[in-house]
Amino acid sequence: MKIIGSVFLIMLLASFSAAAAEYRIDDRGAHASINFKIKHLGYSWLTGRFNTFSGTFNYDAENPNAASIKVDIDVTSIDSNHAERDKHLRGSDFLNVDKFPKANFNSTKITDKGNGKIEVVGELTLHGVTKSITIDAEKIGEGKDPWGGYRAGFAGETKIRLKDFGMQERLGPASTEVYLDLHVEGIRK
Repeated sequence: MKIIGSVFLIMLLASFSAAAAEYRIDDRGAHASINFKIKHLGYSWLTGRFNTFSGTFNYDAENPNAASIKVDIDVTSIDSNHAERDKHLRGSDFLNVDKFPKANFNSTKITDKGNGKIEVVGELTLHGVTKSITIDAEKIGEGKDPWGGYRAGFAGETKIRLKDFGMQERLGPASTEVYLDLHVEGIRK
């Protein structure tokens, strides 16, 4: 009886994994982006992005709660459209990329909120510190592309506090949080 139960469990797990598709985030075609903004002294917004990142996600429209995502970010690729400022952001006052050149995010729980809304909880490692964050996301769409592939796209946003990731707040009390604006389009493998 144990053998029959084990075979049934293996078949059940195999059918579940076959239903969820694995996607590679399309970072090469510029169809994904990791953008940020933070108030500059409380007077304006400083905006930018990370140019180099990669990742994968698993997604099944019939069971969105079983989805997962993993993203690796090359923090040295920070780009605020100002070379001297980027050099400062890479330095020890902020990201300290010589010591912490990479960041990553691994989801731990995905909750389907209905109507295309999704809550993504996961571990973000940045500046040598790992913290749980929540991303409010939405499914943008999915379907065949003109090149014979299949794609799915999502957008999300969250905010993090500098001090939670061991970075000093050097721009004043109005500049303690960084807002992240995330766009992910994946190509099914």
